[in-house]
Amino acid sequence: MSRKPRVVVGLSGGVDSAVSAHLLKVQGWDVVGIFMKNWEDDDDSEYCSSNEDFVDAAAVADVLGIEIEHVNFAAQYKDKVFAEFLREYQAGRTPNPDVLCNAEIKFKAFLDHAIGVGAQKIGTGHYARVRERGGRFELLRGLDETKDQSYFLHRLTQDQLSRTLFPVGELRKTEVRRIAQEIGLPNAKKKDSTGICFIGERPFRDFLNRYIAKEPGPIRDERGRAIGKHQGLFFYTLGQRQGLGIGGIKEKGVQRGGGEHAPWFVARKDMERNTLWVVQGHDHPWLLSLTLDAADASWVAGAAPAPGVYGSKTRYRQADAPGTLAGASNGNFHLDFPEPQWAVTPGQFAVLYDGEVCLGGGVISAST
Repeated sequence: MSRKPRVVVGLSGGVDSAVSAHLLKVQGWDVVGIFMKNWEDDDDSEYCSSNEDFVDAAAVADVLGIEIEHVNFAAQYKDKVFAEFLREYQAGRTPNPDVLCNAEIKFKAFLDHAIGVGAQKIGTGHYARVRERGGRFELLRGLDETKDQSYFLHRLTQDQLSRTLFPVGELRKTEVRRIAQEIGLPNAKKKDSTGICFIGERPFRDFLNRYIAKEPGPIRDERGRAIGKHQGLFFYTLGQRQGLGIGGIKEKGVQRGGGEHAPWFVARKDMERNTLWVVQGHDHPWLLSLTLDAADASWVAGAAPAPGVYGSKTRYRQADAPGTLAGASNGNFHLDFPEPQWAVTPGQFAVLYDGEVCLGGGVISAST
């Protein structure tokens, strides 16, 4: 029996988790790999490559000289993540399944399983860091600002963070790939995965159509003119520009509404009237918000931060914007912004930062 402390690493088949396992082994841990299978509905399709990913993960485990276990969390994923994902879309909101997936699967079902097989810690390939201060644990941004994933991890608790290691959070992606090649990992050049967490890349409309009945309706501009037909409100998100199928509008030969080539953006979704409202121009007032309300808040420290000005993100791929937190109570909070924020989207997460420390956040419910 090994006397080394045991860490269970989630091996996805990708390079980040593979290098994480290697780094932990170098640090002296007894490393065990686990491959999580979380989707079964069409696992033989070209879009869901869990079989290929498992082969890659097993090849990594072989090179590293560690054990690997195949576990199935498909039932938990469907109940805790995918069902909520569909409910949010049906309500006209745009959910972020990666946040739920981390909170419910990677750091709950997976963590519980790891503890059950004698692990002291779990390790993942996320670009984030954990720091202990005075017996409390802080979630920090990854050092590679282009890969930082703290936004997706903001719902983690003190207990979860206390048991988690993020080895690649201290590295840049280029360094991770260099290490992978240096030690001969078979997936050193494997493309990063994208798409829905554990479901993969696929034609999104076709996929949602299998679970939600589409209901076409009118597309209207800010003046109320019908300028097209949408395929179902749940297909669209605020700020969306592609796939609207509309062009400019001409009245008596004169182009109206922002010019012939001005792009259209989704600005509002009217669920009661099944109407999609669009505007022309990236900075149209309908797309800008100075306040937001959020619900179902989760704070890393276990309690809301004090009122004040914090860095905030209302979507993953954006720079921090200063936002004033007036106060938080009963799982709700309100933010005011000195500068208008673009396409603040119900269902997405508003996440707060104090410098490099991710404080937590909540689900955006409304904005003005």
